[in-house]
Amino acid sequence: MTTTAIRARLYDYIRDADDKKVEALYLILEDQIVQDYDWSQDESFVAELDERYKRYEDGTDKGVTFEELEASIELRKKQRSGL
Repeated sequence: MTTTAIRARLYDYIRDADDKKVEALYLILEDQIVQDYDWSQDESFVAELDERYKRYEDGTDKGVTFEELEASIELRKKQRSGL
């Protein structure tokens, strides 16, 4: 049986299962379900932000305005679409 077929069968089962069965399945899988990500608790991410801000403050990295960012995005979209 393919993964797609298994997913379809699970969707059907969960959609029609009674509340107790759904709760039991959730308890089994709860630890594997990704919880909300709180970036402020991610030490490596916060350290990266701090380092980038430090480089911006001391002039090592040049910042860009929002308008410059938008223009850059639009240019890349045009380049990708071949216009």
